[in-house]
Amino acid sequence: MILNDWIGGIAAALTTAAFIPQVWQVWRTQHTKDISLGMYVIFTSGVLMWLMYGVMLESWPIIVANTLTALLAGTVLLMKLRFG
Repeated sequence: MILNDWIGGIAAALTTAAFIPQVWQVWRTQHTKDISLGMYVIFTSGVLMWLMYGVMLESWPIIVANTLTALLAGTVLLMKLRFG
């Protein structure tokens, strides 16, 4: 595997994993007052577009990373809508 693939893979893993603490925190506390609804709507929409882009390119790293990120960010978004 070339260096570019390693850097891309690590970047995808880190940016995806960055949402795990937020999901856990909101799930545990059910507190979303300080989370921006607008940011999560825009971000989740962008991630879904990256996912579509990955599908069009048939690029599994883009598809996998953005599927997981969409699930995590979407979970926070849904909890924000549910818990306020």
